[in-house]
Amino acid sequence: MPEAPKKSFKATGHDYCLAEKNKKALQFIEDVTTNADQVQKRVLAEILTRNAHVEYLHRHGLGGHTDRDTFKKLMPVITYEDLQPDITRIANGDTSLILCSNPISEFLTSSGTSGGERKLMPTIEEELERRSLLYSLLMPVMSQSVQGLEKGKGMYFLFIKSEAKTPGGLVARPVLTSYYKSSHFRERPYDPYTNYTSPNETILCPDSYQSMYSQMLCGLVQNKEVLRVGAVFASGFIRAIRFLEKHWTLLCRDIRTGTIDQQITDPSVREAVMRVLKPDPKLADFVEGECRKESWQGIITRLWPNTKYVDVIVTGTMSQYIPTLDYYSNDLPLVCTMYASSECYFGVNLNPLCKPSEVSYTLIPTMAYFEFLPVHRNNGTNSISVPKSLNDKEQQDLVDLVDVKLGQEYELVVTTYAGLYRYRVGDVLRVAGFKNKAPQFNFVCRKNVVLSIDSDKTDEVELQAAVKNAVNHLMPFDATLTEYTSYADTTTIPGHYVLYWELSLRGSTPIPPSVFEDCCLTVEESLNSVYRQGRVSDKSIGPLEMKIVESGTFDKLMDYAISLGASINQYKTPRCVKFAPIIELLNSRVVSNYFSPKCPKWIPGHKQWCNKN
Repeated sequence: MPEAPKKSFKATGHDYCLAEKNKKALQFIEDVTTNADQVQKRVLAEILTRNAHVEYLHRHGLGGHTDRDTFKKLMPVITYEDLQPDITRIANGDTSLILCSNPISEFLTSSGTSGGERKLMPTIEEELERRSLLYSLLMPVMSQSVQGLEKGKGMYFLFIKSEAKTPGGLVARPVLTSYYKSSHFRERPYDPYTNYTSPNETILCPDSYQSMYSQMLCGLVQNKEVLRVGAVFASGFIRAIRFLEKHWTLLCRDIRTGTIDQQITDPSVREAVMRVLKPDPKLADFVEGECRKESWQGIITRLWPNTKYVDVIVTGTMSQYIPTLDYYSNDLPLVCTMYASSECYFGVNLNPLCKPSEVSYTLIPTMAYFEFLPVHRNNGTNSISVPKSLNDKEQQDLVDLVDVKLGQEYELVVTTYAGLYRYRVGDVLRVAGFKNKAPQFNFVCRKNVVLSIDSDKTDEVELQAAVKNAVNHLMPFDATLTEYTSYADTTTIPGHYVLYWELSLRGSTPIPPSVFEDCCLTVEESLNSVYRQGRVSDKSIGPLEMKIVESGTFDKLMDYAISLGASINQYKTPRCVKFAPIIELLNSRVVSNYFSPKCPKWIPGHKQWCNKN
């Protein structure tokens, strides 16, 4: 099996052999994708060999076998609920070999907005090496498309979340917090690709306001050196731009005087910022002049003129932020570099300058053992069908990495070095192509994120497409959709869908109520036939309602989620809400509401049949 790129040595910029490092990283990708099946076979054997004596494998009678056939025959495909009793034992302090022969070093918490439940994922110390390996592949790939990135800095808004401890004393924190606090990040050797405008102290500050303020200040002070900008998710980067909109006067004052605002009280942050901050009235005048302008279109390229791309996740539901990012960035390339989760880091985008709609990730076969559960679209609804539980045949029929079929959709299933065995991640992926023998996947959605009133089921992708169609009605008024979520309101009879929209109004012409009613109807026309039948024929679903909320509502929603323990790095606006306090928060900020004025079109039978008649 090919070796991973060796760890970089500590070096100065003069003797750092960047070309050689890039060459090794790209050759590693070439080797592991060419020999994908052999690598996967070896990874599974390695995981099962080192964990041969753990309780979980004994419980299912694996008996030391390390071959794929026996593994698939004996080991069940599981969800978090199946694993929860074992997780609870570990969290409560049981140190026996339950899942893994290596000690569980900490728990990684899920985002809290993926399916609405925070989960504890066991991890081991050596997983940091694998995450670091994946990170080390990103810039060598990027450097093939964009030259000279080593000559400047990256302005990335990165944040940590304060951690908790389980009853047994293990730390529980988001995966990015774990990585940023590790020596792999804090004590990383010299690398021009990880030369950021934000000092480590500003990233590691637990106060989100102080962290954001100090990172933005450092980014502005070094504006001419910035060659790329980004955050984890598109929503996080837009939040940073909105922070600048709100606080640019304070930031300009600090740049002008070479001092830091008194609200920044963390001593280590103040000290780190002062290392880069010097009085610069000319820069302060420049930033102030740009921020004072009525239009913020292209603000990124105006304030950071050498920026070559925006590095954020814009796949899945994050795609709704693309118009806003295009507006702020003057249509800079939007780059999605990697695919990862709390369970495991998965793969990289080998064509980073592709259109956001064409992003695909190549799974790196050394990261874990991957299997794929075929999923299907329901006839008539086009919604994704993923069985909650699998029979014996379905469990054995999971597809290996090299056997997936082009165009087919699958749910990702992983077996990791840290003690997850045939674990259903919950992500639905579509095979877009291949890099040598390794498949490349489009991220489709998280499964089971749906609206439902009766027999209707609307998934995340369908809702996103319907909203996108409806937003076209706002274009003549120079208005854009900033953020949205939805709610299945069953307090009315019949129940009905509710959409909460936050708008950005740049035009001077008021939007008449009839336009919002047209938006409601367009959403309904865009939904599946089961929904439309419920509206037209069965009368089991009431007219769709749209509630327009005050500007800043979704920032409040994020703040609320963070106050409950969500990570600012991993936070994603939930596309469907059910939690009563969240619905109460949204309803408290409604400024107007509208209903669909009539039933959508619906006729019995499939659309395809009707077209043939």
